[in-house]
Amino acid sequence: MDKKKRHSFEFKLACVKQMDEHYRSAKSLGEELGITYSLLETWYSIYKHHGSAGLLPRKGKRIFSPTFKLSVLRAIREESLSLKEARVRFDLSSDAHIINWQKRLDEFGPAGLEPRTKGRRPMTKKANQQIKRKVRKSNKPLSREEELLQENEYLRAENALLKKLQALAQEENKRKP
Repeated sequence: MDKKKRHSFEFKLACVKQMDEHYRSAKSLGEELGITYSLLETWYSIYKHHGSAGLLPRKGKRIFSPTFKLSVLRAIREESLSLKEARVRFDLSSDAHIINWQKRLDEFGPAGLEPRTKGRRPMTKKANQQIKRKVRKSNKPLSREEELLQENEYLRAENALLKKLQALAQEENKRKP
């Protein structure tokens, strides 16, 4: 079952308008609809601050600049904003963004707010140089010594690959209970 229930734009707008037009409290409307009142209050705050466009679902992942992150954290500190107030004012989807930014700022300073690279690091130049092979310049048949050197190179690469596979398999077995 999906833990995070999604509500349509139309439903959110209807709830907000009902609170606005009929002076209903979020608590009473929440009890009637089976929704937590804090969620209704959040929708209402977003509606008041950003209009109906603020209730539209977001498309795609948003990337925030370090200056934006710093301005959010500065506003919270200087204006004594709560996480909810800051989230609504700066149109953030979650309090967790702000909490993570603050932790990274405390731990790493302003450099911690820089975007982090995802995925595996690129190979080093040294590792790249070990992989490169000499390119043959002629089509002449190989001498016995050259054949043996080539076979030796192939066997070393195969051996290194098997060792790596074995290490990965052992690591995988350690992770499993």
